[in-house]
Amino acid sequence: MVADSQRYHITLPIFQGPLDLLLHLIRENKIDIYDIPISIITKQYLDYIEIMKELNLEIAAEFIAMAATLIYIKSRMLLPVENTDTTILEGEDPRADLVNQLLQYQAYKEASITMRQREEIWSNIFYRVYKDNNEYQILEPEPLLFDINVFDLLTSLKKLIAKAPPDSMVVTRETLTVKDKINHLLDIIHEKNVVEFEALFDADASKIDIIITFLALLEIMRLHIVIAYQDNLWGRIWIKKHDYPH
Repeated sequence: MVADSQRYHITLPIFQGPLDLLLHLIRENKIDIYDIPISIITKQYLDYIEIMKELNLEIAAEFIAMAATLIYIKSRMLLPVENTDTTILEGEDPRADLVNQLLQYQAYKEASITMRQREEIWSNIFYRVYKDNNEYQILEPEPLLFDINVFDLLTSLKKLIAKAPPDSMVVTRETLTVKDKINHLLDIIHEKNVVEFEALFDADASKIDIIITFLALLEIMRLHIVIAYQDNLWGRIWIKKHDYPH
């Protein structure tokens, strides 16, 4: 664990809200959104909060509020149900309000994906660009890239940490810093332009080295030096140098 005086504080604009995290967990676990196993989701949600704390990422109050809501729903679900002949009304399910929120938010997210798909269709229409030498150039459409959120990155981080050997090092001021890693990552990305997420981490990297590399990556994402995307929905994560318009 890195000492408080050596911690690298970072606030990320790529953070999305707690509903994004819940939808991410539902997708990862292949869960029916209408029948959420609240105990499992609550535990996994809290695990992600702990990872965010360990990385010293600034956690918005809405994440803590959602954690409290999940714990409350879990406690309600654990209460014994009295055996009566009265039909249970739909609204009596403690998860009902949360499910409605998730469905509305998911509809919003799917609408944005649909708009991206329409943009892809229109980008496949070839057109000609006039050039001064009276020749025409056919422009090829760029492939559709799927944006990812920080939870996709955290999921990949968890997998890397799980495979990492036990740490046998003591973190000192001489230990590789986040700023050192930033320079290292920039060298790799400037050379290759596009690199797979896992390729940024050494095969035998320790847990602390993985965390420092991850924080360095988040920082250069925050500065819009690179972007993270998937070339297909739920596919591998790629890191690409940001192409600024000329």
